[in-house]
Amino acid sequence: MRIESADLADVLVLIPRPHRDARGLFTRTFDAVEFDAHLGRPGAAAAFVQDSQSRSVRGVVRGLHGRSGRGEAKLVRCAHGAVHDVLVDIRPQSPTFGRAQAFLLDDNDFRHLYVPPGFLHGFQALTDVADVCYRIDRPHDPAEDLAVAHDDPDLGIAWPLPVSVMSERDRAAGSWAELLASPHLTPRS
Repeated sequence: MRIESADLADVLVLIPRPHRDARGLFTRTFDAVEFDAHLGRPGAAAAFVQDSQSRSVRGVVRGLHGRSGRGEAKLVRCAHGAVHDVLVDIRPQSPTFGRAQAFLLDDNDFRHLYVPPGFLHGFQALTDVADVCYRIDRPHDPAEDLAVAHDDPDLGIAWPLPVSVMSERDRAAGSWAELLASPHLTPRS
């Protein structure tokens, strides 16, 4: 597995090396030893406590979601299909605060992301079916959920397809300006 830095501060792109043959392929999607060595923090991988998976159809947008308080670190990958994955840095002290970056995650090269605490995350399914897997470092607490509208003009995120379906929660998400004015962005120690 190769690990590269993204344009957003502290975000990592994990790039497996799939072995392909007549049977199909095999790939290691995560290696705790390599991950810990790259971060320089032995045991960092052991912090992940919960795995989840979502299935979406073409055009679905999920997000932009985040967590208040200590936030959450996550590993995100697309196990089936392809997604346009977007991160927005919401850490006030970060050099990339307020910036968004998009990534193509798919089941061809199995590239996936390490997202540290302090980011909004969302994606759009690009294929008929897309399965996205999430590994997070804290149990989910709905009381800490944050959401910003996927089409907020201040963020200017370009989604590649027309939006086909969204949850009620995502349709009702607040604006980037509302998040900036909220106490949720107060730096946490």
